[in-house]
Amino acid sequence: MNLTGQLSGDIGSLSELQYLDLSFNVDMTGSLPQAIGSLKKLSTLCLTGSGFTGPIPSTIGSLQQLVNLSLNSNRFNGQIPNSIGNLSKLYYLDLTNNLLEGSIPVSDGINPGLDMLLQAKHFHLGMNKLSGTIPPRLFSSNMILIHVLFDNNNLNGSIPSSLGFVQTLEMVRFDRNSLSGPLPSNLNNLTNVNELSLSNNNLTGAMVNLTGMNSLSNLDMSNNSFNASDFPPWIASLPSLITLKMERTQLQGQVLVDLFSRPYLQTVVLRNNHFNGTLNIGTTYSNQLQLIDFQNNSITNFTQNTGNITLLLEGNPVCEQTNQVAESYCIASSPNSSYSTPPNNCLQVTCNSDQVASPNCKCSYPYKGTMFFRALSSLDLKNSSYYSDLAEFLMQTLKSYALPVDSVSLSNPTVDSSGYLELSLEVFPSGEESFNKTGITMVGFVLNSLIFNPPSLFGPFYLIAYAYGNYAVLAGVYAFHQKKRAERASEQNNPFAHWDVNLGNGGVPQLKSAKRFSFEELKKYTNNFSEGNSIGSGGYGKVYQSTLPTGEVIAIKRAQRDSMQGGLEFKTEIELLSRVHHKNLVSLVGFCFEQGEQMLVYEYIPNGTLMDSLSGKSGIRLDWMGRLKATLGAARGLVYLHEHANPSIIHRDIKSNNILLDESFNAKVADFGLSKSELDSERNSVTTQVKGTLGYLDPEYYMTQQLTKKSDVYSFGVVMLELITARRPIERGKYIVGEVRKAMDKTKDLYNLHEIIDPFIGLGKSLKGLEEFVNLAMRCVEESGDKRPTMDEVVKEIEKIMQLAGMNLSADSEPSSANYVEVSKGSSHHPYNSDSFGYSGSFPPSMIELQSK
Repeated sequence: MNLTGQLSGDIGSLSELQYLDLSFNVDMTGSLPQAIGSLKKLSTLCLTGSGFTGPIPSTIGSLQQLVNLSLNSNRFNGQIPNSIGNLSKLYYLDLTNNLLEGSIPVSDGINPGLDMLLQAKHFHLGMNKLSGTIPPRLFSSNMILIHVLFDNNNLNGSIPSSLGFVQTLEMVRFDRNSLSGPLPSNLNNLTNVNELSLSNNNLTGAMVNLTGMNSLSNLDMSNNSFNASDFPPWIASLPSLITLKMERTQLQGQVLVDLFSRPYLQTVVLRNNHFNGTLNIGTTYSNQLQLIDFQNNSITNFTQNTGNITLLLEGNPVCEQTNQVAESYCIASSPNSSYSTPPNNCLQVTCNSDQVASPNCKCSYPYKGTMFFRALSSLDLKNSSYYSDLAEFLMQTLKSYALPVDSVSLSNPTVDSSGYLELSLEVFPSGEESFNKTGITMVGFVLNSLIFNPPSLFGPFYLIAYAYGNYAVLAGVYAFHQKKRAERASEQNNPFAHWDVNLGNGGVPQLKSAKRFSFEELKKYTNNFSEGNSIGSGGYGKVYQSTLPTGEVIAIKRAQRDSMQGGLEFKTEIELLSRVHHKNLVSLVGFCFEQGEQMLVYEYIPNGTLMDSLSGKSGIRLDWMGRLKATLGAARGLVYLHEHANPSIIHRDIKSNNILLDESFNAKVADFGLSKSELDSERNSVTTQVKGTLGYLDPEYYMTQQLTKKSDVYSFGVVMLELITARRPIERGKYIVGEVRKAMDKTKDLYNLHEIIDPFIGLGKSLKGLEEFVNLAMRCVEESGDKRPTMDEVVKEIEKIMQLAGMNLSADSEPSSANYVEVSKGSSHHPYNSDSFGYSGSFPPSMIELQSK
């Protein structure tokens, strides 16, 4: 917006204001007025990257509707107000990169504190001057935090064991403080943590065993004073490990060869320790391994071929041997580099003193700035490929917004004292000597850290741009309507502009279970997407069956052009799907996102949808026992989404067409993919565009326009009625819920539902538990959500019904002739044909809600 001056106290008169975003107005100065506390309806206060000074006003604690408080990258000083603890709806707290000092406030019976923010998921307090200890009272098992980022402060004392009670945590950063003492023994309770950074402290004692932290992908304990010990064997057992950094941690002996076979491992930094003997990385090391740094140890022997892996052994005895001195791994790597983007095969030109030659050898006035990345300490600054990849990625991003950019140049990479990589940036105009004001604004907008996601190697960043002519610019110039307009234009011109999997993407979570397939791979597996491999189609595109070289059978869902998501939406969807694992949910095997294609690869489910079974289309009919088994499986899948996924997931489109049957007739829930998400400040949840299915939609939605977990329960109740009637929810103008309710007579056998019950269910046989099943279904479809059970309660009731029917709950994998009736043998009709097929992860806007627990 390029606003200047101070924020007037008159802002307090805007009593109906709900959203205030003054981000990236570097020339806004002065303090935040106390009158800000009068904006009682404010849900978002975002002042990121502006010039505010002075203390944060205590009146901010009066904003009871506040969900997002982002005051990062200003010059606020003084202490963090205790009153922030009164913000009971707060979801996101970001005070990073200010001048805040004093202790972290917690409640004391009189004054509030941050420990009272039980709905918060983000505590970002890094890069300040905070001191004192991390209060044990700050954390509790009632919290749902996922990020605790306290790096680059002056905190001392020990890490409190109460941290281990917050089992929702995904990222913990306490690096670059003065913390001391031993690590809490319960750290391994944090099984969802994927990044743990404790480097550059004074931690002592034994290195705690982190076995069980199966999500841990980035571990950094460098530069501490732990007890001298051999390499901990538990490190080699971490299944998701990507980056391991333990520089100067008193480790000795030899590294277990199993470490290097971790499937996702990319970076190992163990320099400045006491490892000795032979370094052995084995023959089955990770194909993603990029860097092994053992500089300044006592390694005496290494003879393996490491291929394209960068190996650093300088400062070890092995490099003092005559025949090893010339080996590349014995050549010292300088800390900084004089790299500059080279010319693009053109003749160098001489420019006027105030102009600069671009990589395309054209003289002009470039947009200049410095990019600051949270660098890996292991980054080899002399490796020019890092910077050429980044420059290409920057160029692609700028071009995707149709900006007149000739080229991009990067130079002078250095790492500062806080561990941030600094890179000088120049963006050159195309066709003119300089950018006009609109061009400058748009370049700054696109390079805003809210828009541009760099390759994952570089991680999160911010950019400060220099004065340009008469314009003072800051990358991150943010006007809401401009942002939306540019996003729409980018999506229309290039739906993949925001993310290229070949170059990676920043931030966490990392994809661990989903494989990235190239377009050529999937083209080969499907015989060039031949009709012979096609097994289904719908409004989104086609589905193809194939077999991987491993023998695994897969289903490939290929989006057609008009049903594709935006790049960020597609990225969010596969990140979500790759984290959701349950035997009653369809598993994502991988994805493809290149050459104008969006494809999702799933496990192949051979027996089609529950709808196809009930209609006879699949050639398979389930009897009563088989239907109970399918009901329990689908219900368990939903309980996982509601109660165990993090964040919890509201499916929003439960129907028989989204429940698939595997080879043993176990039910698997599909179509729980994410698209078009936005923060719902009223419910502290992430919601998506609503598009339910007629006949399954919660009646309360028509009044509230909100879908909840109880909405899923309603839809599931409709599916239960389908299971006993084999009728669609609305058939020949009649609604299944109303028809069952009208026909029911609890004084009669089978509740007088003989005319409605599907004959294939096994009429004439004993249908033990059917009446209880109907009772449960009718409770699920109560008009009021308050009267419906939870899915967890539904599972318990179904288990009781199955026991009443004489079924063994543990025998839920092997089929038997008593579970199903196979009809139409030899039918050429594929169970997933036509519009009935629906694997999870739809490309059009799907029905899901991520909700705080």
